[in-house]
Amino acid sequence: MDTVTQIALGAAVGEATLGRRIGNRAILWGGLCGLFPDLDVLIPFDSAVKTFTYHRGFSHSIFVLSALTPAFVWLILKMHPGTREYRSRWFVLVFLALVTHIFLDGLTVYGTQILWPLTTPPVMWSTLFIIDPAYSIPLIGGVLAAAIMSRKGDRGHRFNTFFLALSTVYLVWSIGAKLYVNDTVKDALARQNIDYQKVLTVPTPFNTLLWRVLVMDDRGYYEGFYSLLDEDRAIRFTHYPSNERLLDGLGEHWPVQRLQWFTHGFYSVQNHDGAIVFADLRMGMEPIYFFRFKIAQMRNPHPVPTQGERIRGERGTERLYWVFKRIWDADPPSG
Repeated sequence: MDTVTQIALGAAVGEATLGRRIGNRAILWGGLCGLFPDLDVLIPFDSAVKTFTYHRGFSHSIFVLSALTPAFVWLILKMHPGTREYRSRWFVLVFLALVTHIFLDGLTVYGTQILWPLTTPPVMWSTLFIIDPAYSIPLIGGVLAAAIMSRKGDRGHRFNTFFLALSTVYLVWSIGAKLYVNDTVKDALARQNIDYQKVLTVPTPFNTLLWRVLVMDDRGYYEGFYSLLDEDRAIRFTHYPSNERLLDGLGEHWPVQRLQWFTHGFYSVQNHDGAIVFADLRMGMEPIYFFRFKIAQMRNPHPVPTQGERIRGERGTERLYWVFKRIWDADPPSG
């Protein structure tokens, strides 16, 4: 999720754990712990593919964060020796603020290496978009209430607890919505006799009502959209080709291997003016994808591998209006 939401979640957890006893220091340290895993973005890497795929790596590992928890508690007690009687609660605060960060990230589609250093593919439960106001705003409101209201009473603390619970209910809703959409997609594919290898459902920007459906087959991929407000369970799919043969001779090239692993196989390969371009199909929508990499340059007779520099293009913000319209209208105008 976005950084503001992660800080708010950590702060809300901090307030719920220790706010009544030590006041706003619980919010401060909860927020800092909620931010900490994302500080890996400050690490410089020598290639775009490493920057893309090493994010949410070791700093998001439950093993690493569990090991760091005692160090954080030691530092906190050094700075706030008067709170030593709450040592056990500090452990709970730090651990929960760190771990809720990585599990919240796991609910997005980017990919979170929760089990690093194990080489299992990144977790991507994909029930939330990376920014979702319906989840974030209650968290922020609860934290602000706790921070601003007088500590002589516990109204602010209760507000924080209520909004933290409300945001958690929204997470549960997103999981239920995804399960329902997955079932709908399977029915639609069966009715249309579409053979496929794998399917991914992803919420569209800023909501959990409209879902993008990505279906991979041996020729390319289908894209479709389904809204929970649609009158029926029909889904219109459009097929797009992908030229997997362009990867012939590049199977041992590290950027190719790494991107195939990181994307769980949801990618396309195209020849753009002699450049072999690898696109992560999980983030974006046809024809605009946020993460595209030049992995080779066509030469006669074989492609020449490159380091996988990122190709930046349109951001696709003009599609947001279409997304909003599609939530309510099964056949909105394009554009």
